[in-house]
Amino acid sequence: MRISIIPFLIIVCYQLFFVFEEPKAQTGDSCMTAKRFVIAGVGDIMPGTSYPSPKYLPPDNNPYPLIENVADILREPDITFGNLEGSFLNEGEPLKKCRDTTNCYIFRIPEKYAGVLSYAGFDLISIANNHFMDFGSPAVIRTMQLLDSLGIKYAGTEEVPYAIITRDSITVGFCAFSVNKGILNLNDYETAEKIVRKLDSECNIVIVSFHGGAEGAENQRVTRNREYFHGEDRGNVYEFAHKMINAGADVVFGHGPHVTRAIELYKDRLICYSLGNFCTYRRINVAGPNGIAPVVRVETDITGRFISGDIIPVYHDAERIVRYDPLKRAVFKIRELTLLDFPETGIEITDDGKIIKK
Repeated sequence: MRISIIPFLIIVCYQLFFVFEEPKAQTGDSCMTAKRFVIAGVGDIMPGTSYPSPKYLPPDNNPYPLIENVADILREPDITFGNLEGSFLNEGEPLKKCRDTTNCYIFRIPEKYAGVLSYAGFDLISIANNHFMDFGSPAVIRTMQLLDSLGIKYAGTEEVPYAIITRDSITVGFCAFSVNKGILNLNDYETAEKIVRKLDSECNIVIVSFHGGAEGAENQRVTRNREYFHGEDRGNVYEFAHKMINAGADVVFGHGPHVTRAIELYKDRLICYSLGNFCTYRRINVAGPNGIAPVVRVETDITGRFISGDIIPVYHDAERIVRYDPLKRAVFKIRELTLLDFPETGIEITDDGKIIKK
């Protein structure tokens, strides 16, 4: 009996195809790990205060021109973060008392200015800083109402210790810390670690923000020690950031010194020790190093592991409008400080601001 060889050849060819075919990505965790996620972070935002005088508000009582030149940069990432250096309230007396308002700083941002955060694409806002409580409960409540109405998540107080947001099926946890009354304390490592571990168990990526470290141009270095400013304990931001990553944080954004500081890659997670003054109108010094700041974009995988990054340099011009800086001063300053403070870190910063893992 003659047996046809054709079916046999078909079977052999079919088997050979699957032997030599390139393996496919698996569904589930492996597929998700290959996905990339972009997070942007900026420093302090205080677009004008009506206290102690309306003269500290921008021209025409309009904050939008201050930020419109860089708004497109902020809208592009999957998540954009910033620190709100103050609170929104139209009228009211400060909780904090100042004998001399010329050298004592209290911020009351007009309520209509909240819209500028949505306009610029902010998704996450830190309310953990030394000015959020300036006008007490009325401003705290009103600010939360406004941010809720805009769909912007926020965290940093004892009542709102964290926030969770989802973008394109990726869940991001966020928490924020400072050293002030009513704010989650960055010196309370046990509580901070507990919050981060909780977020890590529930989210794909965890972002931690801190408002700490001494202020001013003379405090651009990360000392790795506890820092003090006007007698106030501003924490050991190096120790805090490392503890947060050990607990499960994936990106750490610092602010508070009002100047740009170094960045560090620790356990394949990026730490920005200070993002400086991003958009601040009057009452905050933006001369010299205080006036240059970065937008830092971090690209991670779905587990939060650092893939690459960008430092986009911005600065305050003479009218305190935030613009892209063609001199790239923030890029060169961060590179200089990173080489000084973290020579062992596994990153290179190029002239055009690329953050590359060595």
